[in-house]
Amino acid sequence: MPRASGYEFPMHGGRDTASMPFIVLPIECELTDFAGGLSMNRMLRKLAMMVIVGSVLYSTPGLSQQSPTTEKAAKVRITQGPEIERNDFVVIIRWTSNNPGGSPEHYGVVHYGTNPKELSQIAKSPIRLNPGHSYTVFRVRMDDLKPRTTYYYTVGATESSGKDDGFESEVKRFTTN
Repeated sequence: MPRASGYEFPMHGGRDTASMPFIVLPIECELTDFAGGLSMNRMLRKLAMMVIVGSVLYSTPGLSQQSPTTEKAAKVRITQGPEIERNDFVVIIRWTSNNPGGSPEHYGVVHYGTNPKELSQIAKSPIRLNPGHSYTVFRVRMDDLKPRTTYYYTVGATESSGKDDGFESEVKRFTTN
């Protein structure tokens, strides 16, 4: 192998002759900032400190935004719907009620089945209550429905703990395509 400045270099294609020999000249350089210190080390320390401080601030519950618990409504009632939104593949049941209050995390719940007296299947969808609104719109998606089948359903809502909001619609029905 040819040698240049004490280093060996393999030649392209395994040939022992080089059209241009390489000469390696060692160059020493040091990255410094204007104050004369090593800029990379200082930057890494600052970055690490910012990450630590940021993670402490954003993970502290007292400093993060939380939804307040609102006063429970004396009586929750459906003010609009339930209505069906559908296309060829999905059925969504939508209804509006006065704001049930309580914990901010709720679930819209649909009990359904093919027999109006046996609504044993459940579909539910999470929702976060807005304490500034006097009403809440629930939308629950129903999957894996059989084609050309009549389904019966009722709607209601629960808090994230499972506590029922105390309302349920009358039994309604729809038929899939």
